[in-house]
Amino acid sequence: MSVISIVIGEKHYNKDPQSSELGRNIVATSIELIDELGFELFTFKKLADKINSTEASIYRYFDNKLKLLVYLATWYWAWIEYMIDFKTYHIENPKEKLAKVLRIICHVDENVGAINLDGLNLNALRRVVDTESDKTYLTKQVDEINSQGLFMGYKGLCHKIALIIQEINPKYQYSHALISTILEASHQQAFFALHLPSLTEISRSDEQSIENQVYDFLLSTIMKLVK
Repeated sequence: MSVISIVIGEKHYNKDPQSSELGRNIVATSIELIDELGFELFTFKKLADKINSTEASIYRYFDNKLKLLVYLATWYWAWIEYMIDFKTYHIENPKEKLAKVLRIICHVDENVGAINLDGLNLNALRRVVDTESDKTYLTKQVDEINSQGLFMGYKGLCHKIALIIQEINPKYQYSHALISTILEASHQQAFFALHLPSLTEISRSDEQSIENQVYDFLLSTIMKLVK
């Protein structure tokens, strides 16, 4: 499992970036630039300069930077779903399975990052999701993007985890609402701890990592709600 490849549906791009060296370079470098500059300051011109190419060449792959961000977020959640499938297929107890899923989501699972994902910087990709992924749907274009099926991967992941909640307590009525909230909280709480600490009790600590604190918080929240 040292090298895997995540396949993203063709609706996410004009030309599959995995089909060429330039496309793969566009994706890898865009992650680094968005991580460094933030989505607002990131532009295709800056990306083109970084990879010694042209803006026109980037537009052959993506219509705009929002579509590129949706692609990156979709790739990240597809990777998370792969890890969930790989590490929980042998677990029958739904509570144990849910705990393992949360460890993966919060990046406290062993070896979650020990993968070569087509040469991408997974730590940077996760930071991009932590700080920028809400911009994929908090936009006036959300209905158009949704109608194109570009959120299907995220919805599928949410549904997969919601099914575990239903196994634990079939009478619990809000499994999808709970899991979509948990998925958002998994990166928002880490972001708050680093940048808006007054919004959370999770903090930088020498005793326990932010990831472990987020995991403990999410696990206790879920178990109290669905028991």
